[in-house]
Amino acid sequence: MTATESISTQDISIQVTDREPGVLICLGGRVTVDSSPVLRERLLALLKRQSPPTLIIDLSEVSYIDCSGIATLIEALRIAHQRNSELRLRGLHDGPRHLLEVTGLLGLFDTDGAVDHSSVPRVT
Repeated sequence: MTATESISTQDISIQVTDREPGVLICLGGRVTVDSSPVLRERLLALLKRQSPPTLIIDLSEVSYIDCSGIATLIEALRIAHQRNSELRLRGLHDGPRHLLEVTGLLGLFDTDGAVDHSSVPRVT
């Protein structure tokens, strides 16, 4: 059974779909200092309430992400690992991928692209 919930603000849209074996979160728009608190609140509530086995964050419709958005993803990743949930990024492209690459943070995340995680420490 799947259930879907949507949240939209001026900058970001968040669509959460519960489905086996976890949760899919589709983001759209811009993840900035103005919109990342809404995303943070939703991600943390989801992880603390459900602790899904897998949490997939689809960024294919995200046109821009700043450092506050990256910080939100890292915090969600840390909490997911503490709760034995797997957090994956999907649809990472262009600017968002570039920001994660130049900051050296891309290797922390499981993504839909090939990334060598062997030399990257796990966030705990």
